Amino acid sequence: MNKQFSVNNNEPTAQTERLTSREKEFCRIFAETRDKRRAAFEAGYRILPLQSALKLLEKQKIKSYIDFLSDSQDVLLKEAQAGFRRLAFGSAADAVKLIFAENLTDEQIESLDLFNVSDIKRPKGGGIEIKFFDRQKALEALGELSGNNSDSALPFYRALEKSVPQKQEDDD
Repeated sequence: MNKQFSVNNNEPTAQTERLTSREKEFCRIFAETRDKRRAAFEAGYRILPLQSALKLLEKQKIKSYIDFLSDSQDVLLKEAQAGFRRLAFGSAADAVKLIFAENLTDEQIESLDLFNVSDIKRPKGGGIEIKFFDRQKALEALGELSGNNSDSALPFYRALEKSVPQKQEDDD
């Protein structure tokens, strides 16, 4: 695959088109997290960050730069880690907004970040029921993907096990 970018002083630069510093920051954050809204917001696109992200991702120079950044990482692993990070640390603000809002338009619903929502129901009695993915399991999975699943708790468990008197069964 022919890349449009070359590495100069550890800083990728476009050969044909230059990216603004905000665009580069968006690309860097998006390549790391795969979260459009967060990447746009943290890169400085504070007003309608999701719409800004979608517009940015339509540009070929942005896509190429993200591809360049992604090729320097193990993409699938990074995407999985980013997903588990979003599940573990993501905001529930939009889910709360969904509960209390009345008559949301399709555009407003589309703009909600419900990534960490596993289920939405409308019970017969009215209202809305929202279930979230388990943050603890997401943290555990993130730890496993990060290689931090060492048995550091094993010595403590063994010491605890030895300190408890064993119950002996009688063979009468």
